[in-house]
Amino acid sequence: MNIILLGPPGAGKGTQARFLVERCGMVQLSTGDMLRAARTSGTEMGNKVAAIMDGGELVTDEIVIGLIEEQLTTAKATGGFIFDGFPRTLGQADALAGLLAKVGKKLDTVIEMAVDDEALVARISGRFTCGNCGEVYHQETKRPAKADACDVCGANDFNFRADDNADALKVRLLEYYKKTSPLIGYYYAKGMLQSVDGLATIEDVTCSIKAALAKVG
Repeated sequence: MNIILLGPPGAGKGTQARFLVERCGMVQLSTGDMLRAARTSGTEMGNKVAAIMDGGELVTDEIVIGLIEEQLTTAKATGGFIFDGFPRTLGQADALAGLLAKVGKKLDTVIEMAVDDEALVARISGRFTCGNCGEVYHQETKRPAKADACDVCGANDFNFRADDNADALKVRLLEYYKKTSPLIGYYYAKGMLQSVDGLATIEDVTCSIKAALAKVG
């Protein structure tokens, strides 16, 4: 099964993608992760990515599609693929559709993690993550049991994103609504969109996503 997780920054897409990877054997295709891996891979595509990023330029959609094609044709994904962070625009959505047709695959469903903006801002402000395993914490609602150790892996390397604050998040939300939210209508018109409450508890969101997948599985 191949799916897109769609939602604004901070909606929890990465967290839910990790659960799907662990429990369903799916492969997460995160644009950021793929670019970082490609940059140090030493391949022809990787060298091209490194040159562009080192030059301070933006990686083109064509290159991202090329990286996704590599994964679709080489990665072992018993449970299918999760597209996380791509597509972000209508043009990218069309490009992804063309690529899937080219490699003989299809998109099964698009899951929108719907949120209330003000509640999302409150949730994201104060968020931090484990630099080793990526577990997400919050200064008010989810602190690690031990102040200097991750509950999951025990590492003491915590990362605080400079843009995880109210003002920065509002800017990121505006960018999302300008460029990415049109995808909601795009996939709704194709009869592929399902929505879950992205602000429910992590466990409840996971259950909602499982139920959504069961409808098309």
